[in-house]
Amino acid sequence: MSVEQSNAYRKPRLSQVSLIFACGTALFSDGYANGVIGAVNTLLKRIYGTDKFDTHYSNTISSVAFAGTVAGMLIFGYLSDKMGRKFGMMLATGIVALFSGLSAASSGAHHSVDGLIAMLAACRFLLGIGIGAEYPCGSVAASEQSEEPGINKNAQHRWFALATNSMIDFGFVISAFVPLVLFWIFGENHLRAVWRLSLGLGVVPALAVFVWRLRMEEPTRFKKDSMARAKVPYMLIIRRYWVSLAAISTTWFIYDFITYPFGLYTSTVTNTITGGNDSLSVVFGCLFYIPGTVGGAFVVDYLGPKYTMILGLVSQAIIGFIMSGLYTQLTNHIAAFAVVYGIFLSFGELGPGNCLGMLAAKSGPTAVRGQFYGIAAAIGKIGAFGGTWAWQRIVDDFQNRHPNDPNIGNTGPFWIGSGLAIFSAIITFLFIRPLSHDGMAEEDRQFREYLEAHGYDTSQMGLMESETTSISSTGDEKTEKV
Repeated sequence: MSVEQSNAYRKPRLSQVSLIFACGTALFSDGYANGVIGAVNTLLKRIYGTDKFDTHYSNTISSVAFAGTVAGMLIFGYLSDKMGRKFGMMLATGIVALFSGLSAASSGAHHSVDGLIAMLAACRFLLGIGIGAEYPCGSVAASEQSEEPGINKNAQHRWFALATNSMIDFGFVISAFVPLVLFWIFGENHLRAVWRLSLGLGVVPALAVFVWRLRMEEPTRFKKDSMARAKVPYMLIIRRYWVSLAAISTTWFIYDFITYPFGLYTSTVTNTITGGNDSLSVVFGCLFYIPGTVGGAFVVDYLGPKYTMILGLVSQAIIGFIMSGLYTQLTNHIAAFAVVYGIFLSFGELGPGNCLGMLAAKSGPTAVRGQFYGIAAAIGKIGAFGGTWAWQRIVDDFQNRHPNDPNIGNTGPFWIGSGLAIFSAIITFLFIRPLSHDGMAEEDRQFREYLEAHGYDTSQMGLMESETTSISSTGDEKTEKV
């Protein structure tokens, strides 16, 4: 085979995988934006003092991003189905780039601190809308691209997981490095530059993804089976899919309720291990997330999303119960605690972290996939918000019941989190169906049959004939697949 033939042979492989990442990689912004704001809040307190920038303001700035994210998930879930995946993705990245920049430029009238905080909160809310939009637009498009010709059937779930959840986790990691490196560069006397650049650098990945997506087309599944030009029979859809949607939404709520608060432990553990060395703390922090999501991506195509999720949940629950019962002994050996705690978080990423988005994106029909995904993801974010606020109450309640044991309060979240993980595994086993490779095409076929059986005219589904030509679907079917 000549070099030219070999290169031609490989091009479709690279382009198809690249499209999956072009759709999903923007979720990096979720991890980065939610991770970096903690450092920014700390810097603002150091600059303006806790009397000006107190815990109330800090919580408000963090909370408005959650609210914006939920709004973005719901609004763009609808827009993704009616206006198209590409429209939603381009608008989402534009919003993220614009309000990342404006967040960095936040300022009050006459340089007032209250005005700065108000502008920052408003920008964070609008940034949250853009981040939330990426879920029902980018993730959904990534799921549809994962079943395009040129993608190995036995790697469809892997590429989706790596392009979505792994990107969120990498965003968290980078968000820890960036303020640290900027602090090294600018020093203690220029903290304003550190916090502004930490937020402003969020523009870079958003613009990069925006350019990456410019020449994309709508996924083949959307072109063929969307209801963008048709009336959506919501009652028929609810009747068929409400159980799956309720089960996925409930498990996502539980997972985020557990995961987001448990992230609060990370800084405590790493600071103790490293003796307060910030640079080493960042490195150790990476170990808590990346192995689970990357390793899980290579498991999910063999076990399937449903059973990989159950494996992760049950394993996480077992480790959590061990940590609950042996908390005092483990905290006396902080290295052992860190290892066990890292395994606890990694199983969460291997299971529900990787699989919830996959189940939400691939369980419903193409016609309402954006809305199906958006609702489930929004309920998950509400769980994250609730868990963050409930965390300290749980710790305090356990501690108040056993005042003579100074460690009992910190074991409470592990007992409750582990119990909820078992409950979530049971829901997954009973109410969430397994997903097969190329399962979206089969689901769309069965969905059409279901609609026709109830008198719905399916000929109006899909885009117009002139819109349905897809470069990505006209390649040689014998092309080697990745």
